[in-house]
Amino acid sequence: MADTINWCPALSDADGPKYLALTRALREAIRSGELAQGAQLPTVRDLAWQLKVTPGTVARAYSLATQEGMLAATVGRGTFVASRAPRLGPTQPLYIERDPNLDHRRVDLRAPIMPDVGQNRAISEALRAIAEDEGNDWIDYPTQTAERPLREALVQWIGDRVLGPFGADDIVLTHGGQNAINLILLCCLRGDRPVVLTEDLAYPGFRHAAKLVRAEVVSIEMDEQGIMPAALETACRRQGAQVLCLTTEAQNPTTLRMTPERRMQVAEIARRNDLQIIEDDCYANGQSNWPALRALAPERTWHVASLSKTLSAGLRFGYMVAPTGMGPTGRLTAQHAFFALSRPVEALVLQLLTSGEASKLYDLVQADLDQRLQMTINALGAFDLSWQPGLRFVFLRLPSGWRSSTFVSRAEAEGVMVRSADEYALVHGRAPNAVRIAISGNVSLERFQWALSRLAQLLAEPPADLMV
Repeated sequence: MADTINWCPALSDADGPKYLALTRALREAIRSGELAQGAQLPTVRDLAWQLKVTPGTVARAYSLATQEGMLAATVGRGTFVASRAPRLGPTQPLYIERDPNLDHRRVDLRAPIMPDVGQNRAISEALRAIAEDEGNDWIDYPTQTAERPLREALVQWIGDRVLGPFGADDIVLTHGGQNAINLILLCCLRGDRPVVLTEDLAYPGFRHAAKLVRAEVVSIEMDEQGIMPAALETACRRQGAQVLCLTTEAQNPTTLRMTPERRMQVAEIARRNDLQIIEDDCYANGQSNWPALRALAPERTWHVASLSKTLSAGLRFGYMVAPTGMGPTGRLTAQHAFFALSRPVEALVLQLLTSGEASKLYDLVQADLDQRLQMTINALGAFDLSWQPGLRFVFLRLPSGWRSSTFVSRAEAEGVMVRSADEYALVHGRAPNAVRIAISGNVSLERFQWALSRLAQLLAEPPADLMV
């Protein structure tokens, strides 16, 4: 085992936040050889005491250095200087694939799954119609010029949303919502270590996308209306952030809906600090009459949506409404990433939209999930439950006696899988004692009701004692 080294950099003259200064010091010490491969660093508390900073400052720097591959943390052993040949690429999966062998024994309420309301039939018929069209060219490269009819169809599809003036030239087609987020960050971020802001609890895909472009993610404190303006202003001033990722209509996982007044405040802060905004609208039910941030700050807001939560996750089709005048830039970024949308996907989605099948399927999916949401409210409404009409998940703050990790484990042992709020927080972030429960449509109503009953029984019978 490596001996713990006595390393204590000088940070007194460093500019900016201390945790960033400590991260830079680690980087330089490793590059220069001052910190050798395999050396064990001081504990968080020991180094914090030597530097006269808080343990949280050291922990945050260690976490960033670990994400960059400079350090390796081992539970029970400590933190070490990592190998000089670090593993390339992402180190964590974006999501955990479901095990089909467990489906008959457990009800998976971790992610919203579409109910089968005829999507397979409709998609098969659309594919047959496309195959019979002899005018389709499946050989040459796809082009964004050929995508224009689909972009025009999307203008009609989302025409009831309050997004401000936009047209087909403002739309960029992507292979899903996550792909759209990745492209926007590629388009907007600059510098060696850019900063991306997210809500305190946020969709994990934001931070996964930021890691791919070597960005640092900083979370913003929230209240019952969403991110707090004062906290956002402070973060912009201290961090020099370039992009803010947030959800205004259906915040994931809390179900919060940001008020129009708070949206105006966020838009003004972004404008003062030259902050680009990624507005994730993938979970919204499409019936909002409140102005989106794209309407309030059209010069800097990228509005992202997809068909994954409304029609079919298997299509992998998404889109973004770019800021005014930025559509060509967004499409150029997409061209550098994948030329243009896959021709079969483009033709299939266009067929579904123009034939009216997409609207029919949307209504059937929504009716099924609305019924399941009502079942969830009936079963769990006596507890501290947050929800929205039309939304595909609920947020449950646990009663006294439960810890989120313990509840998740006990629920899984009983045959029901849910997500802890911890999974939506950054490392060392703030997470309430709560769980997110998805309104999943891939199980029968009887099995879904059984799962809700199991959760209600667990909530009503918290552990009599806590482990210490």
